Amino acid sequence: MADLEKITDLIETAEDMAPAGFAIAFHIRMTSSEFQFQTYPKAWMDLYNSKGFIMSDPTVGWAFANTGSIRWSALSDQDALKIYEQSADFGIKYGTAIGVEAGGSRSIAGFARPDREYTDAEMQTLTDHVQDLHSLTASETGMTPEVRAELHKLSVRMTHPS
Repeated sequence: MADLEKITDLIETAEDMAPAGFAIAFHIRMTSSEFQFQTYPKAWMDLYNSKGFIMSDPTVGWAFANTGSIRWSALSDQDALKIYEQSADFGIKYGTAIGVEAGGSRSIAGFARPDREYTDAEMQTLTDHVQDLHSLTASETGMTPEVRAELHKLSVRMTHPS
């Protein structure tokens, strides 16, 4: 279970670095991801989903089309629906989008803070973590069924807290 511990540690570190929440979708092929973690406030996720923001979210669009990271503020001119302005009402004010690709699949992530922009060093750390998580959760790494099941449980717990 060493891989599960490493994966859990990386996710916990990412959570600590994103006090306003985060979303990571791993191994997206076509339109679905193998694993997904979301910690944004439920009220924000409810609004985001009800309005179908994913189709217009500049964070998602950038992460699908690019690798690396970018601050949300650099994407604000692409935010026709004012998603970033609306998220600020929920304490989600500053963020970074991350895209990684390897092994025939893509993982995308968004991390948010309520208080300030991410530094370049923080963005690099988060990018490295997403890349490591992408590699550790890849099907071809020989992940055991037990580890895969535990990751799905963790995903549900983080995304749908009780």
